[in-house]
Amino acid sequence: MVRRTKEEALETRNSILDAAEQVFFEKGVSRTSLADIAQAAGVTRGAIYWHFENKGDLFTAMFDRVLLPLDEMKAASLDPQEPDPLGRLAEVCTMCLSHLATDERRRRVFDILFLKCEFTEEMGPVMARHQNNMRDALEKIEGGLRNAVSKGQLPADLDTRRAALMMHALVGGCLHDMMMLPDVVDHATHAHEIVEGFFDALRFSPVLRVGAAHGGGAGKESPAPSSQG
Repeated sequence: MVRRTKEEALETRNSILDAAEQVFFEKGVSRTSLADIAQAAGVTRGAIYWHFENKGDLFTAMFDRVLLPLDEMKAASLDPQEPDPLGRLAEVCTMCLSHLATDERRRRVFDILFLKCEFTEEMGPVMARHQNNMRDALEKIEGGLRNAVSKGQLPADLDTRRAALMMHALVGGCLHDMMMLPDVVDHATHAHEIVEGFFDALRFSPVLRVGAAHGGGAGKESPAPSSQG
């Protein structure tokens, strides 16, 4: 009986998350109330509060369940015993891009995050959580890159911080573009080539080496001074 009760509770929780995902997608986050979600899920508002503290908590849980597979691969890239940390990072990036075309749930959730979520006062904790997730992602990406350097997969003098910032911006920018212009931008089809092209930059670009000059003039010769007064 206890097991059945737990199964029923989990089923109700998932039904609420499914309903929230659909209503957020249709109406936007700020225009969706818990009553809207309860009606779509066929439950009471009390049932929602049993599982979630508020709309922000519900939003976070909805987002987290599509990130779990990515978190597992990022963790693998950090493992000192992992023989191919660069390969695990490549899987994370490629999965982010390619699965957006085939995984309807992931596409809806990222559509909500990028296009239909206003970080109002009510969503302040969600904004803070999202910022923390981004910081954590950057740290894990850099950790994976350092692991790849230690395995000889990347140059020993790679500026791993700069590379991590670039990788995060690459994936986030690609996802945003695919959401904004789905009929024009199809990074999913070229996910493997995009990721491999970026990794080639990590291997060979001189501006990604520790000590490389910063600023717009990096790598360029200064123009000769004019002889005219």
